[in-house]
Amino acid sequence: MEVAATLRYARISPQKCRLVANQISGKSVAQALNILRFSPKKAAAVVHKVLESAIANAEHNHGADIDELRVSVVAINCAPMLKRFRARAKGRGNRIFKRNSHITIRVADE
Repeated sequence: MEVAATLRYARISPQKCRLVANQISGKSVAQALNILRFSPKKAAAVVHKVLESAIANAEHNHGADIDELRVSVVAINCAPMLKRFRARAKGRGNRIFKRNSHITIRVADE
């Protein structure tokens, strides 16, 4: 049985989020939570909340045993960007892309 949790439009770039997501992919749930708890990155806190949500979904909706769950898939996809302009010399402007992410985590029995 595979259970998912999704966070859409997270205000962090997918590239930064994937650095953290690659560390927990394939690990047991307890080990993944421990890695995320002690990681100094901003993405770790966001991914930690989504992982806890996936665990709660598995326990509440399907009666899964938490000790047997593993992180099977961590998908970080691009969300629509916020586009801004920064003033530059001689009346010009440079585009700034503020990137967003869609984070999906799937947990499964061993």
